Amino acid sequence: MWHTIQDSLPELLAAGFKYTIPLALVSFFFGLIIALLVALIRLSRQKGVFKILKGIAVFYVWLFRSTPLLVQLFIVFFGLPHLIIPGAFPDGIQLKPFTAGIITFSLNTGAYASETIRAAIASVPQGQWEAAESIGMTRVQVLWRIILPQALRVALPPLANSFISLVKDTSLAASITIAEMFSVAQQITAENYEPLLMYIIVALIYALFTTVLSQLQAWMEKTLAKTTPAQ
Repeated sequence: MWHTIQDSLPELLAAGFKYTIPLALVSFFFGLIIALLVALIRLSRQKGVFKILKGIAVFYVWLFRSTPLLVQLFIVFFGLPHLIIPGAFPDGIQLKPFTAGIITFSLNTGAYASETIRAAIASVPQGQWEAAESIGMTRVQVLWRIILPQALRVALPPLANSFISLVKDTSLAASITIAEMFSVAQQITAENYEPLLMYIIVALIYALFTTVLSQLQAWMEKTLAKTTPAQ
């Protein structure tokens, strides 16, 4: 057993740092950008084209929150190559596994995180907007200087939890041939015929990663609580 652990652990950790963590970090980064844009669109009081954008944003959030992540991965990686668009994509939309994973995880994260950010912004009292605008600040200035720093304090815990969940969800990337930790564990299992041991090892590595991230989350919350004044 110890020989198997010694042989497989370096390979699993290498896959974790090469694919699992980068996949989660990049996807979460783009997911947050999408989430912020979607949240601002849904909170906007502008009319005209913003009304159409708001409808698209509502549909996007509904779609990705209503369908399984695994199905979304399959649609992007296995389904899009069959989407023939003459002139633009005559051979379908061909994506590399890592690219397909980033797109899917980013869109999925963006849908969930947009609701967190929207609720956090909405939790800031309306009087904050009015007071800042009364001294001549534009709405954009109010948003970036007054509202978002306060909203961040509210949004940080659920967003951090979303990132931790995303790290675990990257195991689904094995289904589209990304060689992350779970995929490597499956490959090693096919060679040593030790499925129970291998899956326990990879589970413990995921637990280690998420424990470190949980501690980092706690530190960030304490730091933010000290540096950001209460509403």
